[in-house]
Amino acid sequence: MKRSLLSLALLMFVGYSASAQKVEFEEFDLDNGLHVILHQDNTAPVVATTVMYDVGGKDREEGRTGFAHFFEHLLFEGSENIERGEFMKIIPANGGTFNATTSQDRTYYYEIFPSNKLELGLWLESERMLHPVIDQVGVDTQNEVVKEEKRQSYDRPYGKLLEVIGNNLFEVHPYKDPNIGFMEDLDAATLEEFNAYFEKYYGPNNAVLIVAGDIDKEKTKELVKQYFSAVKPKPEVVRNFPKETPITETKKVTAYDPNIQIPAILAAYRLPGQASRDAYVLDMISSYLSGGKSSVLYKKLVDNQQQALAVQAVNLGQVDYNIFALFALPQGETTLDTLLAEMDEEIAKMQTELISERDYQKLQNQFENQFVNSNSSVAGIASSLATYYLLYGDVNLINTQLDLYRSITREEIRDVAAKYLSPNQRVEIQYLPKKDEK
Repeated sequence: MKRSLLSLALLMFVGYSASAQKVEFEEFDLDNGLHVILHQDNTAPVVATTVMYDVGGKDREEGRTGFAHFFEHLLFEGSENIERGEFMKIIPANGGTFNATTSQDRTYYYEIFPSNKLELGLWLESERMLHPVIDQVGVDTQNEVVKEEKRQSYDRPYGKLLEVIGNNLFEVHPYKDPNIGFMEDLDAATLEEFNAYFEKYYGPNNAVLIVAGDIDKEKTKELVKQYFSAVKPKPEVVRNFPKETPITETKKVTAYDPNIQIPAILAAYRLPGQASRDAYVLDMISSYLSGGKSSVLYKKLVDNQQQALAVQAVNLGQVDYNIFALFALPQGETTLDTLLAEMDEEIAKMQTELISERDYQKLQNQFENQFVNSNSSVAGIASSLATYYLLYGDVNLINTQLDLYRSITREEIRDVAAKYLSPNQRVEIQYLPKKDEK
């Protein structure tokens, strides 16, 4: 399955106004603990049925990485009432589309159907939750699928960047391991371990069901109860991940990748989780630095000084810790140290000076546009509702998050940059082509 939620943004089944509008929703819980959120919009005959489970790559034991991502695939194998391989045939045969994604923090399944197929979507997701078939044939089949995904997505130029950052930025938290896991861990896992993983994490009380689109809410409530009430709750998932010690001294690392020809420089910071206000400010900082060809770093290093082939600043949102990373590829004879110094120069300006009013308004416009686009379809709204509930603990952020961004001041941008983005708070990684073996 595709690992990016970008595909959801491309499902523009329903057009909305170009300005942010309030999204109405209704929440309720089943007796088994399943949280349900309904959003009714009858402007087009489309419905999204989605389930987000509170399980991701970080939920693993040492030596057993990658289980959550593996289950993203495995739970399409079939159920007691769906023959092997039929799950992915039923949906397109009924005019629908589907996918699933896994991050370090959650797993998300969704189907988009014509609204007269709502009951089918609910049945499919209840089958996945109630009685999937987890057997050795399915495990062996999906093991090969995951290995092929790894070859295509990770074993390609710069495909291991996030893995290298995580491995060097985290020492004890499970974010240190790649979301896809290590293939030797999956090879060594037993069928009993996979079944135990399902029993631990895939209960109704560890999930949220979203139904969005052309629905009748009262009828939908009855259908949800009909299909999901039989699912038994499971013991509460208790997490007690170790805390990372703050970085107070620059850590310098060299990493090698046989799939690249051009070296890269990385500088990564471990920052507060995505629900914190500072994380929102850091979103704006990353956009200011590299959000498009008119951004500060792109104009400076790519256009004007022609020192970089590419440059980027990213604030990767996660529940426990965000990752803020700088990345650049050199052009010509430019050294990696030079690139890092040039990027640091722009950050230092942000730490002592206010960005211009013009740049500030540009940022506000960018975030308003991103926010509106993310909720421009029933698929996008369903994803937002699930994410805000499960990962942020506040469903109504779908209506208030833009106001939060609007409330961020230029002074706050300066102060947050000064608080978190100093060289002694980061890991610097020289990412190099594999050394010649003689």
